[in-house]
Amino acid sequence: MKKVLKAASILTWFNLIVWSFFVLLLLALFLFSQVMIMLFLFVLLSSIPLNCYAALQLHKSIRRPDIKLSSQTPTGIRFVGFVALFLAITTVINDLTLIGNASEAVKLVKGGMVQVKNAADLSYMTVSFFRIVGIVGTILGLCVGANVLLNFRLLRWYYLVRQSDIRQNDDFRPNDEP
Repeated sequence: MKKVLKAASILTWFNLIVWSFFVLLLLALFLFSQVMIMLFLFVLLSSIPLNCYAALQLHKSIRRPDIKLSSQTPTGIRFVGFVALFLAITTVINDLTLIGNASEAVKLVKGGMVQVKNAADLSYMTVSFFRIVGIVGTILGLCVGANVLLNFRLLRWYYLVRQSDIRQNDDFRPNDEP
């Protein structure tokens, strides 16, 4: 279980740093552009750093059994974890589709920018560029998905260990009967 905890900790810190950057970037874009879709994406993507924060609390409770886990942390890991897992799955599917259809993506982007006056130079928009974006997105989505699944497993393990500790110490509990 130490290997799972170490892998989950590494993925948690990686996801916390990377996705917090994306969330802050979306917040800045929303503040400057006032486009409501940015706010929606901000709220949706903030589930990943929130899940990572709750996972760090779980990891701390596993490493130090004397530190109790908050009653809201398991709910946060489960609920926000399902949202993050949904985002991971959709990210992987979308990016694998982008990798497979990179030439069509180039045509769509360049075709859409033809009508825009003073459009930026799009010479960097090539098939290889879209494939690299798809590969990076797939890796990020897999990291989030693996992290969420590992944290679900650690949460289950945490409860199983706590339950077995309680059962083992039943003989030493005082009698509640008068």
